[in-house]
Amino acid sequence: MTQAVAPSRSMTDIINPVTGEVITQVVAHTKEETSEAFARARRAQKRWERTSLRTRRRIFLKFHNLVIDNRERIMDTIQAENGKNRLSALEEVLDVAMTARHYAYRAEKLLKPKSRRAGVPLWTSTREEFAPKGVVGAIAPFNYPFTLTISDAIPAILAGNAVVIKPDSQTPLSAILGAELLAEAGLPEGVFTVVTGRGSEVGQAITQECDYLMFTGSTATGQSLAEQVAPRLIDYSMELGGKNPLIVADDADVTRAVAGAWPACFGNSGQLCISIERIYVHRAVADEFIAGFVDRVKQLKVGGGTSWETDMGSLISVEHADLVESFVDDAVAKGATVLAGGKRLRELGDAFYAPTVLTDVPASADLHRAEVFGPVVYIEVVDSNDEAVRRANDTEYGLNSSVWAAPATGKKLASRLESGTVNINEGYAPAWTAIDAPMGGWKASGVGRRHGDGGMTKYTESRNVTQTRFMNVVNNGIDSKTWATALSTTLKLGRDILR
Repeated sequence: MTQAVAPSRSMTDIINPVTGEVITQVVAHTKEETSEAFARARRAQKRWERTSLRTRRRIFLKFHNLVIDNRERIMDTIQAENGKNRLSALEEVLDVAMTARHYAYRAEKLLKPKSRRAGVPLWTSTREEFAPKGVVGAIAPFNYPFTLTISDAIPAILAGNAVVIKPDSQTPLSAILGAELLAEAGLPEGVFTVVTGRGSEVGQAITQECDYLMFTGSTATGQSLAEQVAPRLIDYSMELGGKNPLIVADDADVTRAVAGAWPACFGNSGQLCISIERIYVHRAVADEFIAGFVDRVKQLKVGGGTSWETDMGSLISVEHADLVESFVDDAVAKGATVLAGGKRLRELGDAFYAPTVLTDVPASADLHRAEVFGPVVYIEVVDSNDEAVRRANDTEYGLNSSVWAAPATGKKLASRLESGTVNINEGYAPAWTAIDAPMGGWKASGVGRRHGDGGMTKYTESRNVTQTRFMNVVNNGIDSKTWATALSTTLKLGRDILR
């Protein structure tokens, strides 16, 4: 169940980014093998669609318990292939468990046929039905290898779909483990299939075969995938890049802001679509905030291993550390000042980069507007809260924002920010964990939403079923003039009733 069956063929090394050692190997599947996986998924989906919602709920509540019971094994797997710290790995365990429980209980209400107002009251009745899309194709990134493979699949499967998913080539083991736990919970063979391999092979086949596409990754890749599926007129949901701002208002609790800002920037080693990369601090509190923030960042414990005391782990790879380094070096060469970090931590391993705080970053620096996707943030001092909002919105992205302010000020500023989620007096976690509310990006940060009711209904096709009573609406044997009068009178009565 965990992977599409493949003959003896080329394998992909899975490398622990902390040590640089090969953990294991997985099969590098081909386009043809991915197509075969879809064929099996289509057969399984037809059977799964007929499975009662009560049975689906039972399976996913059991899965919820299995995730909690196997949390140590899951965290070990996540850390081994991704390099993140223990607390960031725990976030993934909790997210998957919460998502399973939420949609297991929510599915029946969301998928139950709903009565809708008929066009001709009394004469006709209308209901809306929800049918599964079929086989959902998903392409997931490396940064949350358990969450962004399993959590996105949960509502799709509960809605009656099968899912074929390609995890990132660097981090497939968490998805494979998730598939094993789903099988143990009772999910039938073929309903959830993990296909490992290169994007040029597996990813291309998914875009050609799927009935709906779920993608999380860069904006550039998302645009390319949208172009690929467009000729087939299938729908998709995408969470893409971000250049997320944090505002420290003039009436903020600075001590609290310092304590909360560093996890917002450096959680998951900064490899998080919704993490903070820009800070705009009001001049009235700038000196206090910057001094406290920089001091706290310099104290962060960076390292590998499973210790709960580690604040930040490695980056996903040496190549990604090289990219982050190039962003910072470019900014410094163009005039930026390093307040903390700004260097590789090769004594820990080649994939480690220090949590970095910059200031005086010029507009000409690449990282001023581009997403770094690493442990780097820059600070700008502003003269008003209005200026902070203006600068925060001055970006092509709109995924997540953070505001630190007194409650009334925070609410006012939050409603002016152009992003899909806004956290007041927090960085990103509370909005993400509010699974009953939608989460996604504005502008170039995405299309569609995960979470909320739409996070499940997006995986369905709506069907309008309208029944006519008494006689036909058209061609019923009544002369046209009389029929026109009768229809007009009926519509008028219906209008008056609905007032």
